[in-house]
Amino acid sequence: MRVILAEDSTLLREGLVRLLVEEGHEVLAAFGDAETLVAEVEARRPDVVVADIRMPPTHTDEGLRAAVEIRERLPETGVLVLSQYVERSYAARLLAAGAERVGYLLKDRVAQVEEFLDALERIHAGGAAIDPQVVHQLVVRSTHADPLARLTPREREVLEVLAQGYTNAAIARQLHLSLSAVEKYLNAVFDKLELHRTDGYSRRVLAVLRYLEA
Repeated sequence: MRVILAEDSTLLREGLVRLLVEEGHEVLAAFGDAETLVAEVEARRPDVVVADIRMPPTHTDEGLRAAVEIRERLPETGVLVLSQYVERSYAARLLAAGAERVGYLLKDRVAQVEEFLDALERIHAGGAAIDPQVVHQLVVRSTHADPLARLTPREREVLEVLAQGYTNAAIARQLHLSLSAVEKYLNAVFDKLELHRTDGYSRRVLAVLRYLEA
């Protein structure tokens, strides 16, 4: 795939460039700030953009704002943002437009090379790749008013893997379940979260995004 990188850590940026090239991908550009990111993406039209959330000059949310703008302007371009910490509000902003061609990973996850490359492939294929730690923080939240409290431990487990962007078949492999069992658990999740079949909406996406509010 064709990739653009925006990461202010020189060591991480150069390491990602080398990794991607060795895997046969083409790195169109790699730089350490977000100021020119949108313009570069519009000019070069990569398949996927990988961007750090916090970059110069203020080290707040420059990369995130650029990623959101890219999603709005060029929805066919995949976007993977990297973060040092779990930021629920950042995840919500990134996924507000849906969970297609998008990813949110912690930087520690990048060290797991196979997981990082798998995330890129899923995003390139039109799916999502959400860091398990982000998902875990969302689904473990439980209050009396929280519909998640009605889920069984196994249903929560299935929802966690679903929220990471995996298909039913992949969920079945990870949890050592049959495909029919996964479908049964997901239908139970949708019912308990009161996510009914509605034209124009994905219950899979809504099951996750409902709990991404800041």
